[in-house]
Amino acid sequence: MTPEQKAILGTIAVLIAVVSYIPYFRDIFSGKTKPHAFTWLVWAVLNGIAFAGQVYGDGGAGTWAIGFTTLATFSIFVLALVKGEKNIKRFDWLCLGAALLSLIPWLVTNDPLISVILITIIDVFGFLPTVRKSIYRPHQETLSTYALSTLKYALVVVAIQNYSLVTMLFPLSIAILNGLFVVLLLVRRRHILK
Repeated sequence: MTPEQKAILGTIAVLIAVVSYIPYFRDIFSGKTKPHAFTWLVWAVLNGIAFAGQVYGDGGAGTWAIGFTTLATFSIFVLALVKGEKNIKRFDWLCLGAALLSLIPWLVTNDPLISVILITIIDVFGFLPTVRKSIYRPHQETLSTYALSTLKYALVVVAIQNYSLVTMLFPLSIAILNGLFVVLLLVRRRHILK
């Protein structure tokens, strides 16, 4: 794939990112979506780290959508403090603690691959409070945002300038996790309707 084609894919990924967050912000303000602050805090930090790592690893156009996502996830974290999920369980605190503790080895390693593996693991811990909440209240998440994020991160992987485990692992894992979360939301919504 040529650099120009990768730039086009990177641009499309950014446009999908923008479009994917519009309904999420709308649903937060209307009270339909209740984001879990812990998840969005972890995602904001991790996307920022991944963005910096991909820029350092010469990720090219594949980094653009992750840079935008960093801004969007931080904004959602701030909104979640006011308009988000208030039913915080011990499990949520344990996941946040595990995510924060996982930052320690990330901070001391000088190996980019180990860093990316660790932030990918931290991302899973960060996602778990939202997964727990959504099992019981699947309508409190905006399905289209996660579906479009799956597509966005898949395009990010294709648009990466230099393919390596360092540049690909994080966005590929996020694409998979978002896709699985979409399936969870659909299954739980169908179950609740029955």
